[in-house]
Amino acid sequence: MGSDVFQPGISAGRLAPDAYEAQFSDLHPRLDGHEALVAADRCYFCHDAPCITACPTDIDIPLFIRQIATGTPDAAAKTILSQNIMGGMCARVCPTETLCEQACVREAAEGKPVLIGQLQRYATDHLQEQGLHPFTRAASTGKRVAVVGAGPAGLSCAHRLAMLGHDVVVMDARAKPGGLNEFGIAAYKTTGGYAQAEVDWLLQIGGITIEYETALGGAVTLDSLKADYDAVFLGMGLGGVNALGAEGEDKDGVLDAVDFIAELRQAGDMAAVPIGRDVVVIGGGMTAVDAAVQAKLLGALNVTLVYRRGRDRMNASPYEQDLAASKGVRIVTHAVPVAVHGNGGVREIEFEYVDDAMKGTGQMLRLAADQVFKAIGQTLQGEGLPELEGRKIKVSDSGRTSVSGVWAGGDCASGGDDLTVTAVAEGRDAAMDIHGVLVG
Repeated sequence: MGSDVFQPGISAGRLAPDAYEAQFSDLHPRLDGHEALVAADRCYFCHDAPCITACPTDIDIPLFIRQIATGTPDAAAKTILSQNIMGGMCARVCPTETLCEQACVREAAEGKPVLIGQLQRYATDHLQEQGLHPFTRAASTGKRVAVVGAGPAGLSCAHRLAMLGHDVVVMDARAKPGGLNEFGIAAYKTTGGYAQAEVDWLLQIGGITIEYETALGGAVTLDSLKADYDAVFLGMGLGGVNALGAEGEDKDGVLDAVDFIAELRQAGDMAAVPIGRDVVVIGGGMTAVDAAVQAKLLGALNVTLVYRRGRDRMNASPYEQDLAASKGVRIVTHAVPVAVHGNGGVREIEFEYVDDAMKGTGQMLRLAADQVFKAIGQTLQGEGLPELEGRKIKVSDSGRTSVSGVWAGGDCASGGDDLTVTAVAEGRDAAMDIHGVLVG
C-alpha cells in the first residue's frame, strides 16, 4: 500500500508468525456428516416454505435439506446449483441471517433457525470436492454471447448460456476471474482458495472462454461487441470509489477499503500486509465491516468504524455488526468526516456528529489515525454505456437495458441489492431472457 513510507505507525508483521493462520481461519467451519444430519432434522419441510421466498435465487430449500437428511448430499447440491450455480460461495458469504434463516419458521417460533447456509455449504462442498459437474451442455445453437465481467453476475450468466448451448466469451479487466468473490470479500469468509476453485469447477460446463485484462474502453466498445456477438451481458460491477468530501482526504494513509481487502486476499503471506496502529474505517456496509475486522485480525491496536447514520440504518447486518464488536472494533454512529489532519500523512481524522436528518450538531470528534479506509460506496465506470438510472445501468426485470441486444446485472445494474446472491440471480435470469431472444 505504500503508505508506510510516510507513516511510522504502519507496519507489517505485527503478530507472531504462527498467529496469522488462526486469526484468518474459517469463520464457520464446515459441518461434518453427523452435524449435517442433526441440523437437517430440525427442518419442518414446509409445503409453502417462507425461506424459498426469502432466497433471491429461489432455491428449493426444504427439498435440498430433505435430500441431505436422506443421505443424498450430491442430489441436494444439484437442487441448489440448478438455481444458484455459485451456491458454494453464497453459502459462505450470503447474509442468511437476514434472508432465508430470518424467514425460517423455527426462527419465528424458537429464535433458532435451521442452519440453512451451513447445510448448503455441506452439500455443495461434498459434490464439488469430487470434481463432479452435474450439468451438461445442450446442442450448439451457433450463437455467440459476450459477457463483460467475470464476477458472480457474469459467471452465472455465462454458465447458464453455455448450458443452453451458446458459446460465451467472458472479458474481465483483472488478471484472474471471480470479481468481488475473489477480490472483495474478507479472507476469513472464503479460505483455502475456494473462490478460484469454484470458478474452475463452474467452467467444467465447457463453451466458456475468458479473456483477461480486457475491459470496456479503447478498442472494446459496446458497439464493437454488438457487431461481433449475437448478444452482450454487462456484469462488470463498480470500479470507482466515492470520495469522502473531507478536507485533506488526499493525505497519505487514506485508502480505499476495497483495495485493502483485495490486497489481503491476494497476499501470499498475510504477515507482509502493512497495517496501522490506529485504524479508522468509514462506512456502514459489509465492506466496512470486512475491512475493520481484518485490520484488527492483522494486529491493529485500535480500530474504529464510523458511520453517518444509526446502527439500524447500516447495510451490514446486526450479525456482522456484532462480529465486528466481538473482534474489538469500536462502532461510532451519527458522525461524518470533515477533515483529515497530518503533515503529509494522516495523523488524525475529525468528524462532526449529526442528527437523524443528517444535520450537523456542532459537536466534534477527533480520532488518532495512521490509516483510514474509505468504504462509502463505489461508482460505475465506463463510457458509451446504456441509459442510467441514478448511478447504475437501468434494467428491466429480465435485465434488458435501453440498448437492443444488451443486458446487464449485478452491482453495475439498477436491479437489486449489492449481494453476491442477487448478482447470481440477475445473471441467471438475464441468460434465460437472452436465450429466449436468440432462439426466437
